[in-house]
Amino acid sequence: MWNKRDEVPTPRTVEPLRQEPQPISPPSSANREPIAAAPAPRPVAAPAPSAGANAAIGSSMVIVGEIYSREELLVDGEVDGKLELQHRLTVGPNGKVRATIKAREVVVFGNVQGDVEVSDKITIKKNGSLVGDIRTAGIIIDDGAYFKGSIDIVKSPPIVAAGGKEHKEHKEAKEARQVPA
Repeated sequence: MWNKRDEVPTPRTVEPLRQEPQPISPPSSANREPIAAAPAPRPVAAPAPSAGANAAIGSSMVIVGEIYSREELLVDGEVDGKLELQHRLTVGPNGKVRATIKAREVVVFGNVQGDVEVSDKITIKKNGSLVGDIRTAGIIIDDGAYFKGSIDIVKSPPIVAAGGKEHKEHKEAKEARQVPA
C-alpha cells in the first residue's frame, strides 16, 4: 500500500553551502548625492574617561604598588601601596586595602588600613573596617562599621561659578561666619 519499499535508505552526505559574493548595485541616479572626499586621518588622543567609567580589581587579584586612576575604581581584591583617584574608590566586601588613599569619594564595605584623604566624603558601611587617620570634608559611619584613628574635618573648597564668582549661598554663609573685629 502506498508504494512501500523494503529498501534501506542510504545516508546522504551534505556539502557545505558555498555562496558567491553578490555585487552591490549602486542606488538609482535619482537618489545619488555627490560624495565629498574624506579628510586625511589625524592622530587621535585617547578620550578622557567619563565619570561613569569603572575599573575593577577582582576578588582573586593582589596588587602591590601605586595605582593612579581618572575613573571610578572598585577594589574587591587586595591592594598594598598607594591609591590616588580623581573619582570614587569603593572597597568591596572582599576588599583588603593596606595603602595611603587619596580620592574624591571613598566607600568602604571591606577592610582598609592606612591614612585616607578625601575631598568630598567617606562612607564606612556596615561590616566595613577602617584603621587609620582620615582627612575629609564629610564622613558617614554606619552602625556595625569599625573605625579606629583620627578624623580631621576640613572645609570643602568654595564653589565657583563659570564666571569665576562664588555662588550666592556660599558667599552669604562665608560672610555669616566672619567675626567683626
